[in-house]
Amino acid sequence: MLSNNIFDFERPIFELENRLNEMRAIAEDSGVEMETATSELEKKIHDLRINIYKNLSRWQRVQISRHPERPYSLDYIAAITDEFIELFGDRNFGDDKAMIGGIGRIGNQSMMFIGQQKGRTTKLRQFRNFGMPNPEGYRKALRLMKIAEKFGMPIVALIDTPGAYPGLEAEERGQGEAIARNLLEMARMNTQIICIVIGEGASGGALGIGIGDRVHMMENTWYSVISPESCSSILWRSWENKEQAAEALKLTAEDNLKLGIIDGIIEEPLGGAHKDPAIAYQNVKEKILADIEELSQISLPDLIDARVEKFSAMGSTRLMEEEWEEEPLTLVNKP
Repeated sequence: MLSNNIFDFERPIFELENRLNEMRAIAEDSGVEMETATSELEKKIHDLRINIYKNLSRWQRVQISRHPERPYSLDYIAAITDEFIELFGDRNFGDDKAMIGGIGRIGNQSMMFIGQQKGRTTKLRQFRNFGMPNPEGYRKALRLMKIAEKFGMPIVALIDTPGAYPGLEAEERGQGEAIARNLLEMARMNTQIICIVIGEGASGGALGIGIGDRVHMMENTWYSVISPESCSSILWRSWENKEQAAEALKLTAEDNLKLGIIDGIIEEPLGGAHKDPAIAYQNVKEKILADIEELSQISLPDLIDARVEKFSAMGSTRLMEEEWEEEPLTLVNKP
């Protein structure tokens, strides 16, 4: 990545924009008429931008999903809710800052928001544990889901994590059990659940709040059992093949939609959600409200049955019938 948070594949756009700014500065200082030249360059930049961002590789979309200026969960919540009250703690061990949640209101509709939260500065990244929740984070999320279920509020889960925290202390406190418990409880949760991948969706860390009636991905996000770097390190003993791994994993929104893993793709501004966050916020808000309206027309027992059936049908299985030769039981007398 280049300076000013510019990726390598964005370099041609960056260079043309610099040239355009120089032309405008010269025209302003000298009074020379350059409107025709600048208009032509603007069109060239626009066409180039469309060509690049509409033909991104899978690895390039992974890079955009990690852009440091990309909106995080609290940014979306602040932008789309009229009022939000954050809730803390799992009532067992502590409060995990990598997992946030609380009650938000959009118009007259109250709902429970849950999401992973990253930090922008070094200090905030450490404070948020780089968006990697501990077991208490998943237990906090489940506690808030139970409150939503009790009061009949829809649940909105915003997924953005490089994975659940893999540290020894997390395993000692039951990381696997906490995630597994969430999968079970969310599958039979007696309220509507909407899940949206807004950045990274890695492995069980994402799936721990990812069981929903509607699961969507934003256009430049990824959702997979493993990150490209980790996949590369396992298969090739190096991160050098991460781009090849990303292609093999089929982890983009388009891939997951074709595979039936998600229900829809939420459009982003050209270049990513960080280019024009207001548009990204509005698109997410509209999708949430549309889903709630649709899901509210379905009875809760039918909703739960459809949710369980949806996730049970993912993937493919084949039963192998094998013939086993029965051998007579031989008793061996040992001295």
